Amino acid sequence: MSADVVNLRQFRKAKTRTQKEKQAEQNRLTFGRSKAEKNLTEALNAKAEKTLDQGRLKKADDE
Repeated sequence: MSADVVNLRQFRKAKTRTQKEKQAEQNRLTFGRSKAEKNLTEALNAKAEKTLDQGRLKKADDE
């Protein structure tokens, strides 16, 4: 019953590498959109906000 020998330097480097890859994947999702995709998202958000405001009985300014 002997345990496997692990090189700690290699283990730390592999761990750092996987963390950087996770961060890179998150950045790709956050910042890796084309201008057309950003404009589409902005337009959809504006339309949803406008539709929501149309259903209000009382505007926020009238309080």
